[in-house]
Amino acid sequence: MFQISVLTVDNMNPRVKKVEYAVRGPVVQRAVQIEKELREGVKKPFTEVIKANIGDAHAMGQKPITFFRQVLAMCSYPELLKDNMFPEDAKQRARRILEACGGHSIGAYSASQGIECIRQDVARYIEKRDGGIASNPDNIYLSTGASDAIVTILKLLVRGEGCDRTGVMISIPQYPLYSAAITDLGAVQVHYYLDEANCWSLDVAELRRALNAARQHCNPRVLCIINPGNPTGQVQSRQCIEDVIRFVKEEHLFLMADEVYQDNVYAEGCKFQSFKKVLFEMGPEYSSTVEMASFHSTSKCYMGECGFRGGYMEVINMDPEVKAQLTKLVSVRLCPPVSGQALMDLVVNPPQPDEPSYTTFMKERTAVLAELAEKARLTEQILNTVPGITCNPVQGAMYSFPRITLPQKAIDKAKAGHIPDMFYCMKLLEEEGICLVPGSGFGQREGTFHFRMTILPPTEKLKVLLQRLRDFHQRFTQEFS
Repeated sequence: MFQISVLTVDNMNPRVKKVEYAVRGPVVQRAVQIEKELREGVKKPFTEVIKANIGDAHAMGQKPITFFRQVLAMCSYPELLKDNMFPEDAKQRARRILEACGGHSIGAYSASQGIECIRQDVARYIEKRDGGIASNPDNIYLSTGASDAIVTILKLLVRGEGCDRTGVMISIPQYPLYSAAITDLGAVQVHYYLDEANCWSLDVAELRRALNAARQHCNPRVLCIINPGNPTGQVQSRQCIEDVIRFVKEEHLFLMADEVYQDNVYAEGCKFQSFKKVLFEMGPEYSSTVEMASFHSTSKCYMGECGFRGGYMEVINMDPEVKAQLTKLVSVRLCPPVSGQALMDLVVNPPQPDEPSYTTFMKERTAVLAELAEKARLTEQILNTVPGITCNPVQGAMYSFPRITLPQKAIDKAKAGHIPDMFYCMKLLEEEGICLVPGSGFGQREGTFHFRMTILPPTEKLKVLLQRLRDFHQRFTQEFS
């Protein structure tokens, strides 16, 4: 007897069907199929797929930081604490973390907000980073990567129906986590455009335009900023940060500062400054009133430890009753991964100059960041030699977001089944084995086309990728001219 399914695509949650996440979208799914075909012996014009679609440093060959893995190994298997091969400072960190865990095991649940001594270390790290501005461990929430914390804050903010629905201001281009979460939660995306002609800078006049337009159909309550930028790689100036803080105060908005790339700054004259630091340096008029959450992660910077899912957020000026609700909400998922919490602790409390692991740690950290800076420069330089491709300086983060000029014939052909830059990226994958993400997955001004590409492949492989991309673009342009 035929039985109708209880759950079908027609009666499932309609918001889930609307969620899109381009970083693992159709191009990436096809790349996985091609890799399988290559393993099965299918002949292609290439021997491997070079994936430059996602900021997954270790998958691209970046080596883990020795000290981090030593401590995590001892936390996972405490018998190693008896082994003489590990330095004493690594053992001390492992013992301290284990002593803070239930049953002295990272296999135990922790407090929902995170292990207390780790939250204390995060607070000290923030104080040092921001030149002595106080940080309260009670305002620190450890999280499953930054993504978990970002979605949690959005859950607190989203409410209303019709014209009262919460509007969330996100940059275009944006990281698709934001659009996906906003769609899933039933909120309204409020787009403000970054200025591509000025290295993807942020203009408060554009924020105000977007806000005023959105107030006709929703209730904008929150502004999201990614600094350094993803996918655009810009680093916001001090003046820009001050302007944003004035804007959110004037317009009574909650500020979300996504700062997961804070160590990834490469361009001369650019410097990371946290929104919290600037907020407090602007004085009590702002520091005592502007409500804000800032986010950091173990997944980016020089660590690249994406799989451990470690992160934190710091909340500023949050209403105590709302904060109690936040604590309740995070308790529903019990706790973030304890191994990720341990790794976050090592990021904020690394080896100090008088400790035995310091020299090796600094050598490894410096090498990773120097190589990323060189690859940022190389990517911009080579892409700008290709007629029809324009790439802004990669000031920070791990990505370039070049603009591509597509012939009208290609645009017309693409419209039969694809968005034009999706058509371009899919053809690039099939012909050259290079996996990028179409700019349309991040948002872009009408009539412009882009792709996002990471700068993470090893330098020699990156050079091969860029050469093959250059050849493809010239061939593509000729084919459709």
